Amino acid sequence: MKITNLRTVLVEVPLEKPLITAIHETRSVGCVLVYLEADNGLVGENYIFTLNSARLSVFDTMIKSLAHHVVGQDPHYVERMWDGMWREINPIGHEGITIGAMAALDTACWDLIGKAANQPVYKLFGAYRDSVKAYASSGLWLSQSVDELVEEARGFLAQGFRSMKIRLGKPRMEEDVARVAAVREAIGADIELLADGNQAFAPHQAIRLGRMLEPFNLGWFEEPVASYDHQGHAAVAAALDVPIASGETEYTRHGMRAMIEAKAADILMPDLQRIGGLTEFRRAASLAAAHNMPVSTHIFTEQSLSIAGSAPNCISVEHVSWFSPLYREKMEIVEGKIAIPQRPGLGFSLDPDAVDRYRVR
Repeated sequence: MKITNLRTVLVEVPLEKPLITAIHETRSVGCVLVYLEADNGLVGENYIFTLNSARLSVFDTMIKSLAHHVVGQDPHYVERMWDGMWREINPIGHEGITIGAMAALDTACWDLIGKAANQPVYKLFGAYRDSVKAYASSGLWLSQSVDELVEEARGFLAQGFRSMKIRLGKPRMEEDVARVAAVREAIGADIELLADGNQAFAPHQAIRLGRMLEPFNLGWFEEPVASYDHQGHAAVAAALDVPIASGETEYTRHGMRAMIEAKAADILMPDLQRIGGLTEFRRAASLAAAHNMPVSTHIFTEQSLSIAGSAPNCISVEHVSWFSPLYREKMEIVEGKIAIPQRPGLGFSLDPDAVDRYRVR
């Protein structure tokens, strides 16, 4: 099998509601859809994205600049292709758009490998589980009122979720506490409630807020301080009993290693786009396992199920609905879990009609 062509399509998918956190205001997601066409008629698919379609064309150009590493190659040599791209981007850096472009191509290769083997990718990696806990993350935003939070939390329960995440970062900590209290009362004591600070706090503020939130039994306190402040993360982690989750903004296993060495988090949260694709994600998960640390995947729910189904130390996936309009197949939540697809490859295929509907170039 040889890859004969790389094709990209740019789309913009509007969100049902504006996404507002302490550091973001997002009304759409822009994606570069990647199609790797092979000489046997199979196509490997994947995407990377930007909030509000910002700099989407830059990602597209970067992906195409690496095409010579994959076109004409057997996708089974994915490790060699990853290494070749890694070496080439050295002069411009191993973070940011370069790694996102590598991730786009790498994960599409794995989709193609799975389709050629007629097996789901997680089984090619070595299966561990057939379903995984998913937490609802497409809501409970800072922009919502307390009544809206309560209504949406109950809606997540009705959809089958048994875990959900609320955002923190109001001007007054007492307001954050009141919002968490209202959601906890609405969902009951047995439902997992996670909180995301979205880098809103200085370390001393995060410690104070974490202590104020102790009565509500949070599953974790995510990104309490600036993502690059590993020492601040470590200070918060040392001061609080609630687990600190972080790492979505780190690039490759080297970023994960820096967090581990700084004792910056209790739970690592690799992001498929920033980590460098499924090849590097597997390395990062193994690195975390070597330090007895769990991982929870960030966004990219459909693709990350391949990691969740194969990495013993993956405790959950983040469920977001932003990209589901692009796919033929839909994820289903049953008793708080998503079944890992048994379809070949990544298990999800882009819907041509939806792609045309959202296409911008």
